[in-house]
Amino acid sequence: MSIDDVRARYDRFAREEAPGRSEVYGAWAAGVAADPEIAELLAPLPSPHRQPPVVFAVTRMLGAPLGDYAAWSAFVRGNADRIVAECAARTTQTNEPLRCAPLALALARIPGPVALLEVGASAGLCLYADRYAYRFGEETLGDPRSPVVLEAAIEGLEAPDRLPEIVWRAGIDPQPRDPRDPADRAWIEGLVWPGEDLRARRISAALDVAAAEPPLLVAGDAAAPGALEALAAEAPAGATLVVTTPGVLPHIPRPGREALIAAIRALGARWITLDSPGLHDAWNAPVPEGGAGFVLALDGEPIARADPLGSWIHRL
Repeated sequence: MSIDDVRARYDRFAREEAPGRSEVYGAWAAGVAADPEIAELLAPLPSPHRQPPVVFAVTRMLGAPLGDYAAWSAFVRGNADRIVAECAARTTQTNEPLRCAPLALALARIPGPVALLEVGASAGLCLYADRYAYRFGEETLGDPRSPVVLEAAIEGLEAPDRLPEIVWRAGIDPQPRDPRDPADRAWIEGLVWPGEDLRARRISAALDVAAAEPPLLVAGDAAAPGALEALAAEAPAGATLVVTTPGVLPHIPRPGREALIAAIRALGARWITLDSPGLHDAWNAPVPEGGAGFVLALDGEPIARADPLGSWIHRL
């Protein structure tokens, strides 16, 4: 990866991804785009390990001040070896419980009880769709006493009218995170961008829910032969096996995606995906061209378009 490519990636992040979400990250990314010395430090890292959210989260974890670019870049220069080593060992693990809002729409179409298995589970926060409360505009669902309240705008579709009966929760991830472990919890919370205060509170509360009754999380590559089958074999008899892939397919090379989808279908499991439609060809019906966000689908049948993090759901 050339220095120019790194600078272009950070420039794009500053212009297209940070605005409206994090003023701090926008300033840091713009600074890297204009700073060949910092870009040179990051250039040797493989692509998943030098993405702005990963690098910024690592620097914060190691003590970088939430100040201007000058203060941040001074910290990076003074701690370059530690930062590069940590980035090389970590990737983005977006564990956003708000994704359960669109997932609940698909889960409501599946008779229970459900054995829920998530690919790319991180700390498993998207395995608790039945433990959260929901607000879809004027419609509410779930226990209003839940510490996690998910709000999503829904347009052109009926809001789900029931939550799934989940009797088994499991996930597979190259680096699963234990919601009870302080270091793992700090990493998941540290992936929230500065300025996303509501999201930070939501993830903290969801970590408490998961820590109170941890899911079964195993380390592994779900696309590897036999990996998904081995975990699915632990699901209880009599429950409908549902495999979810919310936002994980972009992080799997295309041959791995195809192997993963084939493995899910070989299990006879129901499959809920929330991903970009261009990532695979396993659709039972054409997905309309254009449109924002990801596509929510059940067994390859498109249901809706949705915000990648779950804040809105629109009819296709």
